[in-house]
Amino acid sequence: MSRKTVAVLPGDGIGPEVLDAALPVIDALDLPLDLEFGDIGWECWRAEGNPVPDRTWNLIDRSDAVLLGATTTKPRGEALAELAPELRASAPRYISPIIQLRRRLDLFANLRPVENYLGGTTPYRYCVVRENTEGLYAGLDFSPVPDALWPLVADHPNVRRSTRTGAAASVRLQTAHGLDRILRFAFETARTHGYERVTLADKPNVLRDSSAYVLDRLERVAGDYPEIPYEVLNVDAVALWMTRRPERFGVIVAENMFGDILSDLGGGVMGGLGLAPSANIGESGNYFEPVHGSAPALAGRQRANPTAAFLTIGLMLDHLGFTEEAGAVKDAVRHVTRRRDRVTYDLGGSATTAEAAEAVVDACRALPQAPTAAVVTVGDELLRGDLEDSNAGHASRMLAERGIPVRARHTVGDDEAGIADAIRSCLGRDDVVVVMGGLGPTSDDVTRGAVARALGRPLEHREEAWQAVVARLTRFGVAVHDDNRRQALFAEGAELLPNPGGTAWGCRAESRGSTVLMLPGPPRECLPMLEESLRDGLPHIPRPPETTTLFRRTLGVIEADAAALVDALVKEYGGPARTAYRWHYPYVDIRVTCPPEDAGDLARRLDATLARHVVTDRDRTAVQELAAVLDEHDVVLDVDDRLTEGLFAAELARARGTGDGSRPLRVTLSGRWEGGDRTTYTGTVALKCAVREGTDERTDTLTVPNRGAEVTAYAAQYAAWTLTRHLTGHPHPEDPA
Repeated sequence: MSRKTVAVLPGDGIGPEVLDAALPVIDALDLPLDLEFGDIGWECWRAEGNPVPDRTWNLIDRSDAVLLGATTTKPRGEALAELAPELRASAPRYISPIIQLRRRLDLFANLRPVENYLGGTTPYRYCVVRENTEGLYAGLDFSPVPDALWPLVADHPNVRRSTRTGAAASVRLQTAHGLDRILRFAFETARTHGYERVTLADKPNVLRDSSAYVLDRLERVAGDYPEIPYEVLNVDAVALWMTRRPERFGVIVAENMFGDILSDLGGGVMGGLGLAPSANIGESGNYFEPVHGSAPALAGRQRANPTAAFLTIGLMLDHLGFTEEAGAVKDAVRHVTRRRDRVTYDLGGSATTAEAAEAVVDACRALPQAPTAAVVTVGDELLRGDLEDSNAGHASRMLAERGIPVRARHTVGDDEAGIADAIRSCLGRDDVVVVMGGLGPTSDDVTRGAVARALGRPLEHREEAWQAVVARLTRFGVAVHDDNRRQALFAEGAELLPNPGGTAWGCRAESRGSTVLMLPGPPRECLPMLEESLRDGLPHIPRPPETTTLFRRTLGVIEADAAALVDALVKEYGGPARTAYRWHYPYVDIRVTCPPEDAGDLARRLDATLARHVVTDRDRTAVQELAAVLDEHDVVLDVDDRLTEGLFAAELARARGTGDGSRPLRVTLSGRWEGGDRTTYTGTVALKCAVREGTDERTDTLTVPNRGAEVTAYAAQYAAWTLTRHLTGHPHPEDPA
């Protein structure tokens, strides 16, 4: 593809910040685009009396696309007051840059995609197409009412009470030219981008004549797109269903004012204007702009969310023909926003604009393709605690072994709507959704209907499954009841999964890029069926690249401090790596997953960073580690354990029998309370462990919070850790590195 030119107009407020942060994605994707920067906005107005100077129009005219950051608009009085003094006398008229662009380039269509990037709800993907040039924003807005319009309003009872000087009027302009091109744009958008329906949002129950004319034009244009269904809904009903059931929409098209309101509502549905991109397309040009505006209160503070800028760049790339790269930008945004580890404050994070943008660019360079799974287990008995939910744990381990980590687990009672909601929240987000339980013949077995409801399909009788039910029950001399027929019902079109161990067959169905596996509840039935499905039935999910996980169990460091150290190390390392942390008193476990070829170097860095705190690289306690070391040394211990009142000695005795070796060691464990005591749990405890061998004595100290009686357990593990370091020759924390 030939190189293309993009006019980049950063504009005002946070516009320069978000574009500076997001534009590196162009280089990351290695796109044949030439970026030329131009001036627009408030500073141009203040210095030159024109927010869009002639040089900027020249740049726009020779460019294939315009990328706009944000512009500021102020009332006429404020605009004149901020002009350079030499310009103020001529009193030039301030016209918003947005208005100028739309008029000069005849940008009749505003496009606002709305998509579920945050996850957690039913997947949705629709867009609002707003007509830009007529409707109630056509500029036919009058106060007082002009002579030509007065006869049309004079007889209104409120006008008679208010008199002519107390009335204003606007005209909603709808033309065949304007309507036909916006409606055709809506249908073309649906056809090109795979939207299933076009919805006209209007007010035909009130604006009867003009809406009837709109409907006439809609029917004419729709005739050229017979494969795309269309509908007309009241705009207020559309607003309601956009928030309640956004997944029902495809392309929503509306006149200017209705579209203006609905498009901002779409931003709210997505999670805020920080996620909302836009495009303005016309006969003579285009521009692409994040919706959030210039937000002057945030300017220069590195708090603005750059996500909308990335998605706007994605819209622009799609318009320029870089469809695959546009998809990569959207996938990267989805990956970052759903992880929520490097997002700005409006999405619940603490990242700066630059940090959040860096996360998206990193994801574009090497977007992790690891699939994910969700497990839904069904049964009131699980929620009551009558049965342990062992199926969820077994399924999670089986999926992880297949390289499909479980993102979420849901336990739901015997409630069809609740089960369906749990499944819907995973469709389009997880590659595999495993649903287990509730497939029996009784009235409380409602999972079949729930799966069908979530998939949007009816239940159908499958004779093959029914004959298997009858044959199994007959073979064991069990009566066949009419209720057993429930076990032959499956979502329409689902692939059956035979159950060698019972009457409840399962099924497999595909929806929104997810594979749904519906399995029975008894472990001896469902787990073998899941194992077979994972082995043979998921060819569309490739095995992820091989990885190595480095494990370190640490003591004497809090989770936040450990994470700060390791996260900085991983960032400096620069390669693909994932970190995970688990605090379980008194330990912090750290896992770093990386490519096998990088594991050796990263392990050395990890140990150097955590040298003062590492207890073991295995899933063992400090006492268990000490027991293993003592088995290799001819040691007899003399333990002074008054601090833990014998807990350390007791745990050590359980882990290893008393030794009678020739290497005597005396271990003295003590503590000093600061700001509290053994019964008042405040302040700290300064732990001290002395190991004497002959005349040589090594002492180790550690101060820990006096959080409760469990501090004695901390002291026991600490003593074991200290003694292990002494026996293995590892340096004590205060020893020089």
